[in-house]
Amino acid sequence: MGTGGRQAIIRWRVHLRTSPTEVYRLLATPEGRSRFWAQSADESEGKIQFQFTNGQRLESTVFEKQEPERFVLSYFGGSRVTFEVASDGRGGTDLTLTEEDVPSNEYNDNLAGWVSVLLTLKGVADFGVDLRNHDPDRTWKQGYIDV
Repeated sequence: MGTGGRQAIIRWRVHLRTSPTEVYRLLATPEGRSRFWAQSADESEGKIQFQFTNGQRLESTVFEKQEPERFVLSYFGGSRVTFEVASDGRGGTDLTLTEEDVPSNEYNDNLAGWVSVLLTLKGVADFGVDLRNHDPDRTWKQGYIDV
């Protein structure tokens, strides 16, 4: 599913039985992000300092915070990630993730990587379980999906 050098879009949806307000808190706060996404993800003055299990770091810019419906930030390779949080009408949440301007050389990793991130989010939000292994010797680069 390569893009021949063009910038691409990735879109995934996941249903969570957790309320939109709680899902938004997991996405938009340092405490929430550290429960499923990164070892730490402190935020100051519109910048998130992600630190991942494998030692990788990323400074992300927060473009938009519209509680509890929308959270937008920059990501690897200069892409732009939008989380749209919507009520399912039954107390749960339909979450749509859209990553735009994905560099072609990062497309396949990002496509699969977001599945991992969204499923760890589901584990925390719906079941209170951290699915990550937190082992710096067993990371994505070594072929492990449970980073």
